[in-house]
Amino acid sequence: MTTKEKRQHYRINSQNLLNYACYDDENNLVKQGMGRTLNVSEVGIRLETHVELEAGSRVEVTIGLEEELVTVEGKIVYIKPGQEGKFEAGIQFFELDQNTGNVLQQYIKAFRERDNQ
Repeated sequence: MTTKEKRQHYRINSQNLLNYACYDDENNLVKQGMGRTLNVSEVGIRLETHVELEAGSRVEVTIGLEEELVTVEGKIVYIKPGQEGKFEAGIQFFELDQNTGNVLQQYIKAFRERDNQ
């Protein structure tokens, strides 16, 4: 028996290092560091970090995708314990500019094609 994917956007399993910066409601920097993506979609990422981030915080992430570096802003919609004492944060992107959206779409397309071979 197969299960139907309920997610609206395709997610690719992708492990890329990235830089993140978290801000509070007054736009003060509260945490920054390195993490890695666990998966990427057109609307968000799942981020693995060594520190617990706060759900609801605004975050900027700079991701290396292929030969491109893109910086996107989003909101941490959930945080949960990960493996080996790490944490996983679900980040929903705010509106992307056209260039960043195009880079993400090309990246996802390339992984889909690779997975279908």
